[in-house]
Parts: sequence; structure tokens; C-alpha cells
Amino acid sequence: MSRESDAEPTPHDEPLPGTLPEALRAELIAFRRDLHMHPELGNQEFRTTAAIKARLEKAGLEPRVLATGTGLICDVGTRDDSTRPMLALRADIDALPIPDTKTGVPYRSTVPDRAHACGHDIHTTSVLGAGLVLAGLDRQGLLPNPVRLIFQPAEEVLPGGAPDTILSGALEDVGRIIGVHCDPRVDVGRIGLRVGAITSACDRLEVSLDGPGGHTARPHLTTDLVTAAAKVATEVPALLARRIDARSGLAVTWGRLESGHACNVIPQHAELSGTVRCLDLAAWREAPDLVHAAIDEVAGMYGAKTVIDYVRGVPPVVNDAAVIDLLATAMTARRGSYAIEDTEQSLGGEDFSWYLEHVPGAMARLGVRTPGDTARLDLHRGDFDADEEAITVAVELFTASALLDRNHP
Repeated sequence: MSRESDAEPTPHDEPLPGTLPEALRAELIAFRRDLHMHPELGNQEFRTTAAIKARLEKAGLEPRVLATGTGLICDVGTRDDSTRPMLALRADIDALPIPDTKTGVPYRSTVPDRAHACGHDIHTTSVLGAGLVLAGLDRQGLLPNPVRLIFQPAEEVLPGGAPDTILSGALEDVGRIIGVHCDPRVDVGRIGLRVGAITSACDRLEVSLDGPGGHTARPHLTTDLVTAAAKVATEVPALLARRIDARSGLAVTWGRLESGHACNVIPQHAELSGTVRCLDLAAWREAPDLVHAAIDEVAGMYGAKTVIDYVRGVPPVVNDAAVIDLLATAMTARRGSYAIEDTEQSLGGEDFSWYLEHVPGAMARLGVRTPGDTARLDLHRGDFDADEEAITVAVELFTASALLDRNHP
């Protein structure tokens, strides 16, 4: 999909309406900074929800807060029986439980151990901005079809806030859905697109091992849980690699292993925690049974009893080809095809995938790196920040997609 060598053509004789006015651009930057200063965790985004709701109502729109109490849905445009299914624009609104370690910026988080370190404030502001621009076009009779804005809570909390948002009716009368995710590896002004899986499945795994402990002088009279836990940690990933197609990318990675309190006492209990990630949707569906069997097999060799809590997280985000074509056409119309680049599949998880279990859609990677910046800031770090020009880019992408959606089957 790389178009580096292309010129800058646009398929339209006249520019698309709906560019971002400078006054609104400045307002959106201020809105984003306010969100950044007041981050809220998943299902606690009451202030954030109220701020979005107030601004949409000021524009004459009628947002509806979700049944869960945070997050909201808002339709732009008038729907009638002859109208085709709507395009939905989705943003996630929650923050992360980590401290904001940035220095030298006036919008650093004011909440201890809370930070918008994944760019959700950019996502939220971009969908809000697109909604305000589209509302203005609708008043002029220039919006061809209603558009739904979805401001979803709790993306960072497995299995994500998307299932509850769907239960609240977010996808009723929706035909396709689009979203963006900040990417600090891509320069601002550009987006990354990919047909097919763009993220991976991500599940959580908690394992408890139990057995009679005893003196380290007599391990033959005990269940040596330290050794058993160590073998589970090292051998289960290796065993799984031989029981599923390597191209599926199924990987168990441990983040915690705890056991024991004294050097000469074999403990009676051990715990492991980790994640299961998978590139392939079919393999993800098999993963729980495979992981359970592998853990039981390895632990059983050492006489340890297992209790396994396998928590389903999210499937991969699998981008629909037709919706990717819509995003590519929209970006080309706004900034030229030079602004589009290929992107790779990430091992990260994203609950946007749950929407795609119901309707076709696609997620684009939104460039947030200032050109020439060599800091290499990554997501989920306390010093993460974004070039705020990305808001303008995302608004342009969303509004152009809404205007061109009727041209894409």
C-alpha cells in the first residue's frame, strides 16, 4: 500500500468540504490538554464523559450516556427509513494507571499515578472534532448520511469496554466502523494502513500451583513447587510452540512468578501471571484449551495441582479491505497519497476488535511523531506525548471518510 513515489493526486475536481477551521482547531487542542491534565481510569471517566457531552450539546446535538455510566453515543444528521446504514467513528476515553513523567509542558497530568500515555485523549478529541465539523456540514445540507460518534470507556481493562458499549446499542443501524490509534513511530501528517490483522489477540493468564511443602533437605518428600513453577514458566511456552502452527504467533509471556518465603523451606503454593498473545484469529479460538493442557501436563510431571484462570481479553483487530480502501481514498482526498504508508501487525491488543465481530471496519495508525524527533517515545510510558497536529489530521480523515462513505460498497 506504500505510495511514497506517487504524486499528490486527488480524485475530486473540487476539494472536499469539512476542513477544520482554525478557531475550532485551537479549541480542540485546549480540549485535549484539559483531558490530558485530568486522566481517568476505565469505567471512572465521569469528568471526561461530562466534558464531551457538554460540548456536543453546545453544538445542538443529543448525546446519550451509556448504561454503564461513562462513555456516550451521539448521532450527527437525520436518519430516515431510506438511509443506508451509518458509518461509526470510535474513540476510547480512558487513561492508564501510571505516573505522568513529562517535564516542560503545561498540560502534564494533575492526577497522581494517572496518565493519558496511550493517546486516548488524542483519539477522543479527534472524534469530537469530526462530530462538530460534520454537524456544521449537516446544517448546510452537505452531510450525505448520518454518522455515529462512539466515545467508549475502559479500553485498557480486559476484555475492554467495547462489549458493554455494543450492548448499549452502539452498533444499531451501523454498517461499518472506523477508528485510529496513535503511533509514535509514524510522523504526524501520515497514517499507517493494513488490510487484515493489524493487532493481536491478548488474554490474561493466572496460574496457581499447590502441593505439600517441606524441608529443602528432603525434596523427595515434597512437591517441589519452586521447580514446578520454574518448569511451567520455561517449558509451557516451548511446548505450545510445537502444538500450533508457528505462523499463528501464539506466545505465552510471564510477568510474575511468586513462591516461598525462606531459603530452606519448600513452599506449598506458587503463582504465575502472564499474557497470551496471538496473531491469528483461528489460533486464538483454540488457545485456552491448548494452554490449559500444556500447563497441566508440565505441572503434573512434578506432582503439582493446578488452578488456571484463563481470562479472555480481545481478539485481533482484522481490518476489512473495503473499509481500508475508504480510509485510503479519504486520506488521499485530504492530503494526497504520499500521506499513506504501510504498517505492520502489532502484538498489542485493542478492544476495537469486538466491534469487528459484528460489522466490517478498520483501524488506522495515526502518526503523532514530530518530523525529525529522535526521542523514540513509546506508548504506555509516562513520558509519552503526541504532536497535536495529529488532531487535525484525524479530523480530516474522519470527515472525509464520512463524506465518501456512500461511494464505497
